[in-house]
Amino acid sequence: MTEESDSRTVDRRTVLGALAGAGSAAVAGCSGSGPEDAATIDLEPDRLDELVARFAPTLYFDSAEPWFPTDPRPYTVEEGGETVVDGFAAFDGYHERFDAAGEPPNPTVFYNGIRYEDSSLAVVQFWLYSAFDQFTANFHWHDWEVLHVFVDLDTGDPQLYVASSHSRSVPNNEFLDPDPDAVPRILPELGSHSSTLSVNEIPDRFQRVGEEGLLADITNATIDTVEDLLGIPIAYGLPRDEGMRLPFVVPEYEGEPIYEHPDLPSVTEDSLVDGALTVRSLDALRSPPTDLPLRETGTAFRHADREDAVGDETVDEVVGYELVESAELEDIAAFTGPQLSFEFAVPEVVEDAVASHITTTGVPWEQPRYENPALDVTAGNHRAELAERYEAIADDESYGAEAAGALDALVARVTEATETDEAPDGEGLTTTDASVESFVLIESEPEAVPTFGGGVAVANGIPEGDHRLTVNGAGRAPHSEELTVSADEPVTAAGVEGEIPLVAREDARKVELSDAESDVDLTRTAVEDDFAGRIYDSAVDGSDAVYVHAGGAYTTEVRDADDEVGAYRVNPDPPGAGDDDDDDGSDGVKEADPIRIERPETGAASLAGYVADVAEETRVAVAAAEGDDGGPSNAVNGLERALAAAVEAAERAEERAREGDGEGTDRQLGNVLDRIGRIEERLAAAREELPPGLANATGKRIEQATKRVEQAQESEKP
Repeated sequence: MTEESDSRTVDRRTVLGALAGAGSAAVAGCSGSGPEDAATIDLEPDRLDELVARFAPTLYFDSAEPWFPTDPRPYTVEEGGETVVDGFAAFDGYHERFDAAGEPPNPTVFYNGIRYEDSSLAVVQFWLYSAFDQFTANFHWHDWEVLHVFVDLDTGDPQLYVASSHSRSVPNNEFLDPDPDAVPRILPELGSHSSTLSVNEIPDRFQRVGEEGLLADITNATIDTVEDLLGIPIAYGLPRDEGMRLPFVVPEYEGEPIYEHPDLPSVTEDSLVDGALTVRSLDALRSPPTDLPLRETGTAFRHADREDAVGDETVDEVVGYELVESAELEDIAAFTGPQLSFEFAVPEVVEDAVASHITTTGVPWEQPRYENPALDVTAGNHRAELAERYEAIADDESYGAEAAGALDALVARVTEATETDEAPDGEGLTTTDASVESFVLIESEPEAVPTFGGGVAVANGIPEGDHRLTVNGAGRAPHSEELTVSADEPVTAAGVEGEIPLVAREDARKVELSDAESDVDLTRTAVEDDFAGRIYDSAVDGSDAVYVHAGGAYTTEVRDADDEVGAYRVNPDPPGAGDDDDDDGSDGVKEADPIRIERPETGAASLAGYVADVAEETRVAVAAAEGDDGGPSNAVNGLERALAAAVEAAERAEERAREGDGEGTDRQLGNVLDRIGRIEERLAAAREELPPGLANATGKRIEQATKRVEQAQESEKP
C-alpha cells in the first residue's frame, strides 16, 4: 500500500469511524440492547464440531451475485498499531483473485458456538463475510451476515433459525422448530446478502405464506394492529421471488462511479451487480421500471465435506466452502472504508439529501449478539416461545406474542397513485398495489429499510418522539412526512391510515406551502383527492411540500397552532401540460413550476374562499357539458345556475369574514349551505344528462364543500 493510500485510509477512518460497535446502522439485524438473559459460555469443542458439521448451511445465490462469502484476512493492513481490513484492499483484491482464478476466491464460512449457563440451550452461529454490499437502500464496504441455529443440547433438536436481515430495523427471517433432519438453507439477497430462509420442498425459492401443501419459509408473526394493513408475516424476503421488482443503484465515491477510482484497478463496471438490474440513480427514470429480470438461481455454496446433493436442478455451479472458527479473526480491530455517496431526495420546500445511513460494517465479535444470540431474535412470538421453554431467556413482556416483534415500530404500505376511470379525465385518482419495491428512511435514526411483500414497510425499534419519514423509489417522486411515535402505542402507522401513495415522476407536480409571510403558525397539512380521498397527512413546522399526481384534483387542508382549519383548491394541469425541461435543481424531477400556497390562512375566510373556488371550477365544467342536441339540457342549465349561486354566496361569506363581521359571516355561510342543498337537487335531476365522471366529481365536491362550510361555521363560534 502506498503512503498516499495509507493516508487516505487513516483520514477516512478518523472522519467516519470504524463503526465497530453494536450501534452501527450497517450491522444487519443487530439488537443493541434487550432483556437480561442468562450469561453464555463456550461450547465444548467436540460438541461444537458436531453441531457445526450438522447445521452448516447450504447457500443459494442469485445468478447475478458478484460477492460470495470469503475470508477477509488476505486484505488486512496495520493501521495505528491495529489490524484492520481495508475496504479498498478487500474490494479490489477480491476481484483480482476472482478474475485470476475464474471462481470465487477463498470460499469460507466462519462459526461460533455458545451455550447459556445452567441451560440445555445452545446456539451455533454461521458468519458470512462479503467484500462489498450493493443494494437499492444502501451500499458499503464489507458485509457481515449471520445465521443463528438455536439447539437443545439434551434432545439435539434445532429450536429456532434466525437469519439476519438488512438492518436492526427490519425483522430478521426466523423459523421455529425446523426439521431436525434437514440442512438449513439460506437464500442471500442479490448484492446485499440479506439472508432469507428456505425450509420447504423448493430449496431456492422464498415462500412467505404456506400454500398448495408448501410450508412457509418463515414463522414470524404478523402485525395486525393497523386494520387491513399487514396481513403477512413480517420479515424481509426476496422481492423477485414474490413477483416484485427491485432496481439497484451504482455506488459513487467523490462524485464518480466507484469502479473509476484509481485505487480499484481490478474493479470494473462489470464487477458490480448486472447492469440489467441497475439504474444509475433512483431519479433517472420517469416512471417505475417494469422490465427488470426476476430472480434466478446461480451458484450454490455448501460445506466442502458434505457430499449430499444441493437439491435443485437450476443450480449452475456448486462451490464447497471451508468452515473456520471465528475466533481466528478476533485480532481484527475494524473493517474500514470511506462513506459512499447516495442521493436520498426529500421533498421539502428547502430540498435536502441524506446519506449518513451508508456506513461500513461493524466487527461481529464486538457486538452483543455475538455472546448473546437471543438479542437477534426480532419476532416477538419467537422470543416468547424461547422464554417459555428455557429459563435462560428472559420473559420480557415487551417481546411477548402480542407485540409480534413490532414494539415501537413504524409500519406502512406503499402504493401507487394512478388516474381513475370514475372521474373526468385528469380530475381524480385511485391507488393500486405497488409494482416496484421502494425504501424508507427514518431520518432521525438515520437508517434506510426496503419495502417487501409488495410495498410493506416496517421499521422496528423507533424511539419515542418526533420523526421524519421519507420514501424513495425508482422512477417515483419522493414522499416525506413528519410523525410522532408514542410510548403508549406499540405500532405507529405512517401515511394516511397506513397507506403512502407514490407518484411516477412523469406525472408529479409539487405543491409547496410556506407560512413565512403568513399571520398563522401552521402545524399540520393534509391533501385530499376528489376520488381517492385523503392521500397525505403530516405534521408540519411552518412549511411543507408534497408531490401529487397531475391527474388528480385536490383539497389542501392546513391547521394552525389553535387547531383552526383552512383549505385551498389545487387542480394541476392535465397530464402532459407543463412537461418541459425546467429542473428545480433539487431531486431531479423535471416539472412545471411548483404550485405554491404562499400565505396560508385558517378560519372562515379561507374556507369560504375554498368553497367559492371549487364551486366555480365545477360550474365551468358543467356549463361546458353538451347534451344530445349539442348543447346543455335544461336540467344541466339548472345545475350550472345553482353552482353560480353558491359561488356568489361563498364569496359574500368570505368578504364578511375578512371584514370581521361575525354575524354577517354566519348568515352568509347559512346561505351557502342552502345553495349547496339546491345543487344536490339539481344534480339529481341532471345526472343522466351529464358525463358520468363529471356527475361523480360534482357529487364528491358537494360533499367536500359542505364539510368546509360546516368547519367555517364552527370557527365563527365564540
